[in-house]
Amino acid sequence: MLERLRERTNGFTVTPSQYVLVAYVALGALTLIVLSGAAVRLTGSGLGCPDWPRCYGRAYPPLNTHAVIEFSNRTITVPVSLAALAAWVLALRRRPYRRDLARLAALLPLGVLGQAVLGGFTVRGALDYGWVMGHFALSMLILVTAVVLAWRAKADAKLDAISERRPAGPERGEESAAGGDRVLAWSVRALVALGALTIFAGTAATAAGPHAGGSPGQRINRLDIDGRGTMDFVIHRHGEIALVFSLAAVGVWWLARRRSTDPVLRRSLTWLCVLLALQGAVGLDQYETRLPTELVWVHVALATATWLACLWAACAAGSPQPRSAAAREPRAAPPPARVSA
Repeated sequence: MLERLRERTNGFTVTPSQYVLVAYVALGALTLIVLSGAAVRLTGSGLGCPDWPRCYGRAYPPLNTHAVIEFSNRTITVPVSLAALAAWVLALRRRPYRRDLARLAALLPLGVLGQAVLGGFTVRGALDYGWVMGHFALSMLILVTAVVLAWRAKADAKLDAISERRPAGPERGEESAAGGDRVLAWSVRALVALGALTIFAGTAATAAGPHAGGSPGQRINRLDIDGRGTMDFVIHRHGEIALVFSLAAVGVWWLARRRSTDPVLRRSLTWLCVLLALQGAVGLDQYETRLPTELVWVHVALATATWLACLWAACAAGSPQPRSAAAREPRAAPPPARVSA
């Protein structure tokens, strides 16, 4: 299949800089579908089309607000799928060819396909909280792949440009093998884990709250672990985890200011701290105002931006460097002792 695809596209290639743009477009499209999906849930349009992939058995929705909103989100999936598919196909036509980019890009259309299938199960499962939480979690995982693809595409474009100017220079593997500061790299990776836990707790809070995705009168299976106190319990646990995440982010930001001179890493961590501060303010406000739809959507949008900033910081921090080159080199044998006559 891959050989046939290469034959049909023979002669058409993209440059490294062009592919960077392709990767960024795919990342933007995959972020957009997260925000549109959140709008569907918060407007109570999750069951606007009770069947899938059709809407009320037809290829177009009836003139009903919830049906139009839900079907519009499904329609947005088409350009998102094309962007993901283009990222993979054009990775095969990138010159010079990079196998790591092609493998990463192949995960994007597979992820979108998985999202479509999971979305169908979510609708047919009447928006059961387990399906909805899994749907959002998969979106976050796809964004991980999209961010790594965009980062590597940009880094590889720089390496290819260096190779063109310096043909006799070191191999790509040698240039990219150097890792970052070990403590800093592991600290940022720990932030990613904390961010994932915070997002999971946030989806649980939404699953227990009033925005389950259905319109008034529809019975939706919400998260229930403590009766009527479930929502308050989950929201408070989510807030505690988010506080730990925020404090850890400030600590890693301070560590980066002392141990790293990389402006991209510093800037990413600065944005992460700013976004977390905004998240805290919006979260407190929406809790005090009983979770208005508009503020909850802003909260989801900020959560997505926070996740992207955290992932970008992890890419900027690089791989943990095991030891310095000097430490790995064997020590020279001491000179022989001089014997006096």
